[in-house]
Amino acid sequence: MKHILSALLIATPVAVAFAISVAAEDNTASTMPPPGSVTKAEGLEAWKRIEAVVTHPRCANCHVGPDNIPMWTVVGETKTRPHGMNIHADDSPHADDGRIGTKTLLCSTCHMTSTAPNDVPHAPPHVGLQWELAPVKFVWFGKSSAEICTQMREPNRNGGRDAAGLVGHLRKDAAEHGFVPWAWNPGGERSTPPGTFEDHVKDVAMWGAAGQPCPSD
Repeated sequence: MKHILSALLIATPVAVAFAISVAAEDNTASTMPPPGSVTKAEGLEAWKRIEAVVTHPRCANCHVGPDNIPMWTVVGETKTRPHGMNIHADDSPHADDGRIGTKTLLCSTCHMTSTAPNDVPHAPPHVGLQWELAPVKFVWFGKSSAEICTQMREPNRNGGRDAAGLVGHLRKDAAEHGFVPWAWNPGGERSTPPGTFEDHVKDVAMWGAAGQPCPSD
């Protein structure tokens, strides 16, 4: 950590952003409750709150299956539908780039990588990262509470993360002005998940300390 902070004095802006995100993950262990300090019952209550967040349209609409079609919840409506303009997020120009759109219409055609606020209803929102769908194995849309819970706690389906790693992922995303904290400040009169970003981080940490219990256990 000391080496990272020292490097900031001579680093480029890109290196600074990377160092901050690494530091955010490095600090995760010290903010996690000790394993076993949270009961299973408390962990399941934390999971219920996590579920309410990850199944909200701000989160679930881009965690879709292999059809690669993002979902869309139009401002002022409660019904979720397939994204307009026949958007399809596969067949990316470079396979390693992830689900960033087709060769003829990338997600970034409309969705800007920017930290500037966008408060215009119906206008494509901004975040500080490249716009793309979550990997197929992270699918949440249309899944049950037990299915999502099991996926989130299995390292082979959550990006190789343990409980602390999930919290670190949230902190890293926030340091990069990413999609997770954006969900609570999407602009354009869009609805938001319950609670706050910090509430969500605390719940994920509590769930982890309880052993990541799921409704199906």
